[in-house]
Amino acid sequence: MKYIQYSFALFCTVALLSSCSQSKAKGGMWQTGPVSVEIAEVQQELVSATINYPGTIVALNETELRAEVNGYITNIFVADGATVSKGQKLYEIDRVRYQAARDQAKASLEIAQSNLDKVQRDLNRYTALDAKQAIAKQIVDYARTDFNNAKAQVDAAKASLVTAETNLQRSVIYAPYSGTIGISMVRNGALVNAGSTLLNIISSTEPIAVDIMVNEKDIQQFSKFQKDGNVQKDSILSIQLPNGEVYNYFGKVTAIDRAVNQNTGTIMVRIAFENPKGDLRVGMNVNVGVLNKIATPQIVIPYKAVMEQLNQTLVYTVSDSNTAKPQMIKLGFKLGDKVVVAEGLKVGDKVITEGIMGLKPNAPITTEKPTQATK
Repeated sequence: MKYIQYSFALFCTVALLSSCSQSKAKGGMWQTGPVSVEIAEVQQELVSATINYPGTIVALNETELRAEVNGYITNIFVADGATVSKGQKLYEIDRVRYQAARDQAKASLEIAQSNLDKVQRDLNRYTALDAKQAIAKQIVDYARTDFNNAKAQVDAAKASLVTAETNLQRSVIYAPYSGTIGISMVRNGALVNAGSTLLNIISSTEPIAVDIMVNEKDIQQFSKFQKDGNVQKDSILSIQLPNGEVYNYFGKVTAIDRAVNQNTGTIMVRIAFENPKGDLRVGMNVNVGVLNKIATPQIVIPYKAVMEQLNQTLVYTVSDSNTAKPQMIKLGFKLGDKVVVAEGLKVGDKVITEGIMGLKPNAPITTEKPTQATK
């Protein structure tokens, strides 16, 4: 069986070489016919369409919640991922200990104040006797020193009480604003350190925003959107969700970044959207549609003519000598089965739409379909 297979393979090889030899023309050149293709002429159309920008959902407010005192987590008042209101309790850290410290500081202040009252009375009495020269000057000086010391002790006790009350307040962490809280980084009983332990992250959800990058040439357009109070009402800025659905609410431009990125020639624009049901979540990737209500003439070709090679976009055009000529282009927005070409083509150019696969640059082409052999 193996012998038969080897013999057949050898026969095919010889036959192929023979066929190739017979296919060579004079001078040793290969004889190949033109490739059959279909073409379309580049046209200009009046286009009023939606330009899509990839964007990322961001919170208008986002805060890291960190412990402000040392201690153990003694209470967690909200569930992971819950919606919270401004001022709502979130975490408690050793509150009993800090309450005891506050009470102790308060008692120390009362003792210091009582001592100050005593030395104040002594000083007043000694000062009255000194006026009558009925007491030694040294005793009056000692009384005045005791008064100053007692007053300083009261000031120190007041400062300690303020610190203790501040720590007591910080032992309970409240929501700084209404929004959604994330999954907790700590659990009950966990030891936390002031300033370093991240407890959770809270972000506002209503309204919410989308950040997009736009070309520097479009800055003026978005600046007008920012100043125009009718943009939201006119449904100019919309969102396409990751599942392909169009979001029910329309947006308004709230901020344009201060500077253009010199490397990319783009600038960040922030667009705010209502989010009453919480459908938009931070980090989601969406498409922001910008409606261009004014129809303008644009170069349009069939989208099937477009190819992607080595991160470059190109089409094959038909040269004057009927050969396939690769042409780099820059795409605009899609229009169904067509696409706008921003750069690279002009009206009257012919692009190849069928027969592109395997087509080589400068290959001869024909628009005539090859005739089928008759039996």
